[in-house]
Amino acid sequence: MRPPARPRPTRTTSGRATSGRSAATAPTGTPSVAAGVPTGTRGTKGGSRGPATGTTKAAPKTAPKTAPTAAPAEAARSRPRTTATAVVPAGQEVPPRVSTAMADRLAERTAMRRHRAWRRVLAWVLSLVVVAGLAWVALWSPVLALEKAEVSVAGAGRYVDEARVREIVEAPDGTPLPRLDTVAMREQVLGLRGVKDVRIARAWPHGLAVELTSRVPVAAVPDGDRLALLDSSGVRVATRDAAPKGLPQVDVPLDDALALQAALHVLAALPARLAGQVDHVSADTQDAVETVLEDGTTVRWGGSSDLPLKVEAVRTLRKLDDGARTIDVSSPELPVTR
Repeated sequence: MRPPARPRPTRTTSGRATSGRSAATAPTGTPSVAAGVPTGTRGTKGGSRGPATGTTKAAPKTAPKTAPTAAPAEAARSRPRTTATAVVPAGQEVPPRVSTAMADRLAERTAMRRHRAWRRVLAWVLSLVVVAGLAWVALWSPVLALEKAEVSVAGAGRYVDEARVREIVEAPDGTPLPRLDTVAMREQVLGLRGVKDVRIARAWPHGLAVELTSRVPVAAVPDGDRLALLDSSGVRVATRDAAPKGLPQVDVPLDDALALQAALHVLAALPARLAGQVDHVSADTQDAVETVLEDGTTVRWGGSSDLPLKVEAVRTLRKLDDGARTIDVSSPELPVTR
């Protein structure tokens, strides 16, 4: 590299040569030439021309001061990352960059919501169709219709008209079982004479199961020229011209409800073996019930209270005294035989 040229001295008005140091210089470390009139020019005064007699010394060459550099690896790490940018010609506007990712995401979300809404609507429609179909099958189609051959009646006994019961429960033949009004049907059956209780159950898919609880008469009470058969509650079970075998006759008018009820309670409390030996019952009042057995023994029961204790006393006394013709247990703690 060639050294910079030394500045030439210039002549001043006083004739002295000045060096280039008095002129403006470049920054430190940069060679510069003193500002002045070049050699061979006219002076300001005297108009004489003369060669330059002196020279200026060049500024000492110095190295530029720089900051200490980091290690290559540290410099690479500390260097900021830059991205490549497109060069846009001068005077041309840079087109704005718009991202479509958010719009695409919103469109996808809207489509998914619409899809779920349609699926929900389709599920509701299918559910309604299924429910409507099941309702039609259960309530109007003949799939579950009642058939007479599938109706069963049990427990009619001797005093319930089974034909009348069947007529009531078989009336809605052909009606689907879920639409049967079993409550109203039960009320009609309970209105029949001799029926104490009834249970009506659907026997799927086409039948009915009817279970009757019949009333059992415990006495025959005169009713004009005929006999009314009454159960232990005083309900008329049937009407007969003569008392059935084994059924005692109560000589109490039907209009004397208290005395009649006391006599019926006594008969209902007797064990089957002893009740079968009763021939007839009488009761002047509700506290003076008497029974006459087939062998002629008279048992005075008094009222209808403490009947279990009175029954046990009668059975014990009959075993101890076979020849007693009258047994009075109106006071069961102090029974009397004669």
